[in-house]
Amino acid sequence: MIVEFDGGAIRGRRRRGTRQWRGIPYAAAPVGDLRFRASAAPAPWGGIRDAAAFGPVAPQHRRGQFLGAEEHLERSEDCLHLNVTAPDADGEDGGLRPVMVFVHGGAYSVGSAAEYPRQGERMAREHGVVYVGIDYRLGALGWLDFRAYSRPGHPFEVNLGLRDQVAALEWVRRNIRAFGGDPDRVTLFGESSGGNSVTTLLTVPAAEGLFSRAIAQSSPANAVYAPEIAQKWAAEYVRILARLVDDDDLDSEAPEDAAAMLRSTDPMRLADATTELTVRTPDENPGTIALAPVIDGDFLPHRPLDAFRDGLAHRVPLVIGTNDREGSLFEGRIDILPTTKPRIRAIFANTAKRSRKAIKARYPGLPERRAAADFAGDFTFWFPSVKVAERHSRYAPTWCYRFDAAPRAARWLGLDATHGLELFALFEKFDTPVGAGLTLLGGRRMFRAVGRRMQAHWAGLAASGAPGPDWPRYDEGDRRTLVFDAVDRVVADPRRKKRRAWQEFVPHV
Repeated sequence: MIVEFDGGAIRGRRRRGTRQWRGIPYAAAPVGDLRFRASAAPAPWGGIRDAAAFGPVAPQHRRGQFLGAEEHLERSEDCLHLNVTAPDADGEDGGLRPVMVFVHGGAYSVGSAAEYPRQGERMAREHGVVYVGIDYRLGALGWLDFRAYSRPGHPFEVNLGLRDQVAALEWVRRNIRAFGGDPDRVTLFGESSGGNSVTTLLTVPAAEGLFSRAIAQSSPANAVYAPEIAQKWAAEYVRILARLVDDDDLDSEAPEDAAAMLRSTDPMRLADATTELTVRTPDENPGTIALAPVIDGDFLPHRPLDAFRDGLAHRVPLVIGTNDREGSLFEGRIDILPTTKPRIRAIFANTAKRSRKAIKARYPGLPERRAAADFAGDFTFWFPSVKVAERHSRYAPTWCYRFDAAPRAARWLGLDATHGLELFALFEKFDTPVGAGLTLLGGRRMFRAVGRRMQAHWAGLAASGAPGPDWPRYDEGDRRTLVFDAVDRVVADPRRKKRRAWQEFVPHV
């Protein structure tokens, strides 16, 4: 269980027919002078490093706009670690195995690769893949644009979370052979903001050649912003943080003071300000999230949806899709989508009357609660994913899905197949409190079977570049889409009327 690679040697453990190595540093700790700087190479170590435990998670709060990591998990800026799970047996004839690198979601402000310790075990054991889960910087430390506060000798860089993800992929490229993985068969996949990372990294020049397939689950693919609005959010964040720090000698409007505050404030206090900013943004800028990639003209040179349209995205096989009712999860405490009447009105403000009527006809009762949730989920996740699928399909193999399966409890609660539900099936998270609750009223057998079919498709893409012969490619002609349900089916252009209404309503997508 000792593995040697370019950083040193590590000792892992065996568990449930797999070999596991956890808490492997893929970049230097972004602390001190490295805070708000692009990821740097980690220092090698001498001897054998124990790799039995997960590394710290990025600074975040358990309670807030989103449900963060469990309280018992250590939080630290020193969070740039990854975890590897490989089958216990070597590949056939000593061959290398396909690799799957997962990017967790959490609106770029919460979450970690350690939130479900068994994640990836079954995919490694049953499908023979090498599974890699990565952590990266969250919140203001990774997803705000503070370049306006750069000072001589103390620059602030941008898209740090994306840069971390590229650094992790570079580590995989250099080292995954030591764990039995094939660096030429790397599948990048993620969900929610992790899915947005996937669709964005497909257009990042520095990521070219670092993965050969991609899977984007519920990507808010249009949540990538110009520097003008990103720097406005950064300035608002600085004002929030200055109030929380409560230092009478601090002038938050002075760039030197703001820069010093950002570099020196405790990371958990930074997380406090992040929470407040994320609460404000949905009303101040409806339809956006403040923490997101920035079109900086360099690392991320183009708006991703434009890059897909113009054939500038990396031409690798792509699976992309969303869940049936993405927005129903956001009717309660997680209040970030355009679900209220003022937010919906703001979305409609710059749209022609004819287009507004067309879209309203597809959501009877809007802005009533259920209709508003479906409108917001489609605006944020579904329609942008459709645009990615149709544009990428012009240049590379593309497969589209919709996840409709939901246990009885999810339907009884009015959630149906909501945002994030497919993760419980895909990773068989039935021993968690939420997973157990979702299947309390029955439906676990069905849900597990759906998840295992998803696993087979995901692993098929990783191994061969195609998810399976029973899943036809997506194209703009018939738009054939695989619907995951108790009985899977292929549907040509599902939601055709909705899609056409959205096409006129948001032509900029």
